Amino acid sequence: MISDLDQDDFGYPVNIEQVTYVTRQLADDSSVDLPMWVFTPGVDNMPEGAMPEGGWPVIVFVRGSAFHEQNVTDCSNYFVRIAEQGYVVAALKYRHSDIAPFPAQMQDCKTAVRFMRKNAERFHCNKDRIALWGDSSGGHTVLMAGFTGNRAPDTDAYAEESVEVNAIVDWHGPTDFAKMNFYPSSQNHSDPQCPEGVVIDGGDVLEHPDLSAPASPMTYLSADMPTPSTLIMHGGRDQLVPFNQSCRLYATLKALGKDVTFYKLDNACHACYGFRSARALRLVFDWLSDRL
Repeated sequence: MISDLDQDDFGYPVNIEQVTYVTRQLADDSSVDLPMWVFTPGVDNMPEGAMPEGGWPVIVFVRGSAFHEQNVTDCSNYFVRIAEQGYVVAALKYRHSDIAPFPAQMQDCKTAVRFMRKNAERFHCNKDRIALWGDSSGGHTVLMAGFTGNRAPDTDAYAEESVEVNAIVDWHGPTDFAKMNFYPSSQNHSDPQCPEGVVIDGGDVLEHPDLSAPASPMTYLSADMPTPSTLIMHGGRDQLVPFNQSCRLYATLKALGKDVTFYKLDNACHACYGFRSARALRLVFDWLSDRL
């Protein structure tokens, strides 16, 4: 008989549902259904009982992909771990840069936020407690969506709902396309065929500031514009997105008096050697607990 095994390590059981959150028309007159995977905490077998008053807080997650087509479900282990902690996770697929340039990715993220607000009752979530979380190009996308809010060019899908959020979690996302080549990287970020070049429709980010500046989160920061609380995490050994991209974002937000926290994972590379850990997730959960 085992008498001292009475604590669960996993947290809430998790329900998973795949939905189509929007159908987009493309430039060639075809259309694409954009899916979202919704991970919802379950309480049926939990002795503590019900969900929090008003519903679960929501995390809209954008998986990184160098702006190309995402493999969203390869991060399902992350999403389950997040949902176990009492969050509804909405992991979305955006129009990738091979079929639609910027601002398509940002617009799809905003539409996903509005979709979750419109369907708050269906997913038992709290439409007033929403955070964005993304890694790499997904980090860029959530920064763009969060910093611009209801102000930037958008689509009319679920337009009756707000896209404003409480918080942003940025894991090693690009923040200023024109300055990426100023610091060490394994990639030439000015090449029109690099991820940043492709997402601005095949341009050199230095030769086309008219395209690269509107696609850079740093462009949208000012003292008089509201900015969601922002958590930045970046690996000190990142060989793809220069570490300085996050340093500049943090310094600018701090100088503007915004609520910002920055963690350098000293030995982490791009998305590994530290990010795939319970400790990294705990840093995010602890930070979110005061802001969501």
